[in-house]
This record gives sequence, C-alpha cells and structure tokens, in this order.
Amino acid sequence: MKSGAPPRARRWPYFLLLVPFAATLFPQFYAHAEPAMFGIPFFYWYQFAWIAGTGVLMAIIFALTRPGDR
Repeated sequence: MKSGAPPRARRWPYFLLLVPFAATLFPQFYAHAEPAMFGIPFFYWYQFAWIAGTGVLMAIIFALTRPGDR
C-alpha cells in the first residue's frame, strides 16, 4: 500500500442518503393537513420525522463506512 493513500472505503452506503432527499424533494406529495398527529399537520411532522430518520441513517452510514474496524 502506498503511504499517505487513504484506505478504500465502502461507497454503496452513501446511496442511502438519496432516500431522505427523494422523500422531501417534492412538497406537493406531502403538503396536506391530514393526518394530523397531536394537532400538528402532516406537512410539519413529516419533515420533522425525516430529520430524525436522516440522523439515524447517517449513524448507520458512519458505522458502515468507518475505516479501521474491518
């Protein structure tokens, strides 16, 4: 191995980031008031759910692409 060269990492997990991107790309698909959750319209809680879901997804991607534990 060449010195200074970064180790080859898995790259396929990065494609999982396309899921939240595609899910929030077109607001006309989720711009509805119903179904409301705890009085919060669907439009808002759907986006907040994707914020939490993307955080979990990024943790999974980090674990799959972290060098050294192979």
